[in-house]
Amino acid sequence: MLKIKKVYDQVSPGDGKRILVDRLWPRGIKKEDAAIGEWLKEIAPSTVLRKWYSHDPAKWGESKKRYKIELKDRMGIIDRLRQESKKRTITLMFSAKATELNNAVALKELIEQ
Repeated sequence: MLKIKKVYDQVSPGDGKRILVDRLWPRGIKKEDAAIGEWLKEIAPSTVLRKWYSHDPAKWGESKKRYKIELKDRMGIIDRLRQESKKRTITLMFSAKATELNNAVALKELIEQ
């Protein structure tokens, strides 16, 4: 099973393996309190893409397309997450304010394809 969740939300046993998919560590969260099982910085959007998007909802569609292009050379990680999510619960953790327009949402869609 694959889920997404904001890193600022309370840790839950139902989260399974919590994987942070942001390039930057979330502000105000101590690493020991985050209960992150893995931090996949390399699967996060590039700094250039992140800054270009700048959380502008009008750019979401294009940002998602560009992000998927960036992920093409990281398909090994995508496949690993896909296989792992078939065996146990994985929660992709993100820190963006927008719960529907963020890289974890786009990544989950790609993994589930």
